[in-house]
Amino acid sequence: MSQSASSAQAVESLSLDQLTTLLQQIFERHGTSTAVARVLADNCARAQRDGSYSHGVFRIPGYLSSLASNWVDGQATPKVEDVASGFIRVDAANGFAQPALAAARALLVEKARSAGIAVLAIRNSHHFAALWPDVEPFAEEGLVALSVVNSMTCVVPHGAQKPLFGTNPIAFAAPRADADPIVFDLATSAIAHGDVQIAARKGHELLAGMGVDRRGEPTQDPKAILDGGALLPFGGHKGSALSMMVELLAAALTGGNFSFEFDWSKHPGAQTPWTGQLLIVIDPGKSGGNSFAQRSSELVRQMQAVGLERLPGDRRFKERAKSLLAGIPLAADELARLRALAQ
Repeated sequence: MSQSASSAQAVESLSLDQLTTLLQQIFERHGTSTAVARVLADNCARAQRDGSYSHGVFRIPGYLSSLASNWVDGQATPKVEDVASGFIRVDAANGFAQPALAAARALLVEKARSAGIAVLAIRNSHHFAALWPDVEPFAEEGLVALSVVNSMTCVVPHGAQKPLFGTNPIAFAAPRADADPIVFDLATSAIAHGDVQIAARKGHELLAGMGVDRRGEPTQDPKAILDGGALLPFGGHKGSALSMMVELLAAALTGGNFSFEFDWSKHPGAQTPWTGQLLIVIDPGKSGGNSFAQRSSELVRQMQAVGLERLPGDRRFKERAKSLLAGIPLAADELARLRALAQ
């Protein structure tokens, strides 16, 4: 481990394995099984490595608070149900969504390669992380993946007066020849809830059009949004329609809760939304014509030819490359807090 000091504060750098091991120790120390801890730690560490700070170690207190409140079962064993040639159901048993995905992953890939397309419907699950780590590994295997997950109520539908939807992200990943895959992960709200929390912590204002206060009045103050206010969908009615679609796919289709259907009032400290997740995986090798990965690269070349300088996901890949060389930087006081949590 290397250590350096800036004029502001000391920073230490960890390898991905070191950070993952530390986070796994924290999760196990606070009540998860080893299998669950391993999956959650890997997810958080990769988000931190790639500069997705709102879903990296920033999320650890929220995970632990939910575990301590007995809102989520950190020992849950997902039940995988093979229900059709191209369809898998998983009951996450009030556990986290990522272990449910891990339990069904091999079967999902097998079905996608056999049938050309396969669906994974996860219900009774908690998803509190970035969504792109769920889909990127499929693209690395030459598959196309799309995933949606709904969240807790915090977004006002376009034209409405009160929040109903969650931030309801959509993630997509596709292979690209001789390059990193194309990967994006976007909230259907104007800003991710975690980014609002970070802005509030740092005392930064948000851009106009991202949220309202508890009276329903537009605000750029992240604290006002968090204190009884709500987020707005991106793109007005268009983002609102996509958010509605996510509710239908992630909750109605899977059998999970809508964003408004669960009540955590009797679990003080609960922060993880208890909803559902849908994944669709496609084997592009079943289509005719040229290689899909080569076609993806051609599309990117044409986008760059008309002036596009950065693709969705490019920043994460650049941060990943830097972290591989120099390690994952963490403020020394933050790292000390993590080490204390692991004891």
